[in-house]
Amino acid sequence: MKTRFLVLGMIISLAACNKKAEDTQVVTEPEMEQPEITAPAKECYEYANGKDTISLSLAITNGNNVSGDLKYALFEKDGNTGTFTGMFKGDTLYADYMFQSEGMTSVREAVFLRKGDALLQGFGDITEKDNKQVFKDKKSVKFDEKMALKKVACE
Repeated sequence: MKTRFLVLGMIISLAACNKKAEDTQVVTEPEMEQPEITAPAKECYEYANGKDTISLSLAITNGNNVSGDLKYALFEKDGNTGTFTGMFKGDTLYADYMFQSEGMTSVREAVFLRKGDALLQGFGDITEKDNKQVFKDKKSVKFDEKMALKKVACE
């Protein structure tokens, strides 16, 4: 008799455990949408005329933030190579260009105007401010169509 109660008790216990397991629901966190990560848009531009070349490659992120590399190789002038960071405001790219020339590191403000599939470099009077060459008056910057950097395939 004792054995019967023992067996009956075990069966009831097991049934209760199984019942409990069936009643338990697994609650999962709702899936959070992961933001889509997109690679920066890469664009490359070049000016070439005789022995003069200017090469520009840039990566555009978040719609208008820009970073890239810029290289000047102008015949019979000191060349320079460097990086820049900036942003597009409308069709104009404003950037700080950090470059090496004659063994020295310098920073200067650079401005480019997007015109179709080309970028026109801005020129104007400059001054030194906080160890950086900047335009005296951004409104008086002139863009040179003769040295337009044409869009090219990136290597």
